[in-house]
Amino acid sequence: MRKYGWNTFKDLIFRNPSVVEQDPHVEDGDENTERGNWASKKEYILSMIGYAVGLGNIWRFPYLAYKNGGGAFLIPYFTMLVVTGIPLFFLESAFGQFCSQGPINIWRAVPILQGVGIAMVMVTLIVSIYYNVIIAYSLYYMFASMQSPLPWSSCSSNSSCSDTPTVYCNVSGVLMANWTQENNTCPSSNISVSVQTPSEQYWDNVALQRSSGLDETGPVVWHLALCLLLSSILVAAALIRGIKSSGKVVYFTATFPYVVIVILLIRGLTLEGAKDGIEFYIGSQSNLTKLTEAEVWKDAATQTFYSLSIGWGGVMTLASYNNFHNNVFKDSFVVTLTNAGTSVLAGFAIFSILGHMAHIYKTPVGEVVKEGFGLAFIAYPDALSKLPISPLWSILFFFMLLTVGLDSQFAGIEVITTCLLDAFPKVFKSKHALLTIATSSILYLLGLPCVTRAGIYWVTLIDQFVASWVLLFLALLEIVGVAYIYGGNRFIKDIEMMLGNKTFAFWLWWRTCWFFISPCIIVVILVWSLITFVPPAYGQVPYPPWGLALGWCMVAFILFWIPAVAVYKLIKAKGNPWKRLKSLCTPSEKWHPYLDIHRGERYSEDRCRRRRNLKNNQVNVNVVSSSWL
Repeated sequence: MRKYGWNTFKDLIFRNPSVVEQDPHVEDGDENTERGNWASKKEYILSMIGYAVGLGNIWRFPYLAYKNGGGAFLIPYFTMLVVTGIPLFFLESAFGQFCSQGPINIWRAVPILQGVGIAMVMVTLIVSIYYNVIIAYSLYYMFASMQSPLPWSSCSSNSSCSDTPTVYCNVSGVLMANWTQENNTCPSSNISVSVQTPSEQYWDNVALQRSSGLDETGPVVWHLALCLLLSSILVAAALIRGIKSSGKVVYFTATFPYVVIVILLIRGLTLEGAKDGIEFYIGSQSNLTKLTEAEVWKDAATQTFYSLSIGWGGVMTLASYNNFHNNVFKDSFVVTLTNAGTSVLAGFAIFSILGHMAHIYKTPVGEVVKEGFGLAFIAYPDALSKLPISPLWSILFFFMLLTVGLDSQFAGIEVITTCLLDAFPKVFKSKHALLTIATSSILYLLGLPCVTRAGIYWVTLIDQFVASWVLLFLALLEIVGVAYIYGGNRFIKDIEMMLGNKTFAFWLWWRTCWFFISPCIIVVILVWSLITFVPPAYGQVPYPPWGLALGWCMVAFILFWIPAVAVYKLIKAKGNPWKRLKSLCTPSEKWHPYLDIHRGERYSEDRCRRRRNLKNNQVNVNVVSSSWL
């Protein structure tokens, strides 16, 4: 282990190529001495698991399972995992590992679609802004948990808050108070709570200091701004040497969440009412008739895409640092199945404690079940405040959210820095640390509007517009580009160069998924998402027209790069329009395994030279023919 003194630290940040020749994220044992490789297989697997296992596993999957038939939801979820999740995760991993490039340069395979790679980076850039803010929320709540009693365990002086909220049931237009305390047969759609709970009041008035809407920005909430700064510092410190430093950090950040989930699960199962929570999640409340509803299958497929971070560019980026002959096929199964298992396990931990809270409030479990921010920062903190030694459980929970968020943020920053390094290797190769610090600093500044009093509205706006159907569109272009334009059979031969030859029966399944099943499912979900699109709102607060217009502008900014890059390349290409289009749908001369020793006969210099000469001859013939005509 190296020991860094002050002079070495200065070299890392202000590295001078004339003083230090070797890139700080490259070590002597790396196969790729220019870009670097993972120090070990474990670091890659843990980084991939940390990237795939995100906040969606904690605050979205349990809610979807409850909403869509409980245990019955696992059938469509694992079905979609097999026919879409694993095939696309395998495709992205193999794509990145083969050429050892980030999500922009990787499209040298299909030059006309290079804008897709830029769009992926833009999505990651924008999402990283609000993801950093969510980490800041987790940090704030973790620090706030270091007091007893918890600050959200009771109401402050506010008439709209009650420690024992009154519950009403709307029966034929008449509100009957405390219905659920006498009779639990009131439909959940008819139940309403008259006042805020203490945790809702704390979230809105103390943590966020939330304004009335997007129009009322207000000042920066300084405790959140400081937590955002700390979050940025943690991310920059972990990535200061690229994968060489983040690969060490994930030994803790990728494994600790499982320790906390198991601890919370054990604690939750010992609480009164836990059985009711588990039954609502995946037990006797399971409704197999839900499987006949198309909405259930759509939710299962959508959760699979977003949970595995397909279409973000992160999977390609992390895989690009693998050794060329790494068994990426096996890794894809390990990561995707671990991700799915984590979602199911987290659901048990979440619902066992929510069941206890429902028992205390004497309300149905469905009334305390929320998704997203409502689960992470309102419902679950409220439940934890009812437990003995509540600060301990609360610290553990928010520290788990912190580590889960950091892992995903690591990959997001790595996507951005890797693309810059691949695009400008001479400029940034010896300045990796400075590039990381600059990227983290810019994301911090861009995140400041999200920690104003209207910050939660900005965060929700970005989440609803950017991290939504846009990703489905990018994933569709990706699979069409690889399977139909680049060529599925050619791609399979590339994979066999890394893994060795496989039987026809082995590839039959992957061909079926890549050529037919996965694209069809993506098209159906994409069309459905656009048809059923509802303008976003935060709770009952709608967005002003200019806010919705800004959301669509973000979408346009991301998708703009796809046609813009395609048109630019068509203009720059030579020959008639058809020849230009054909040349841009053919791999460029720079598309090949990164190292010469891995290129073999298919990508040898002689073959590339012959192909280049043939292309030049065709262009010359076209020019002569055009001038003669």
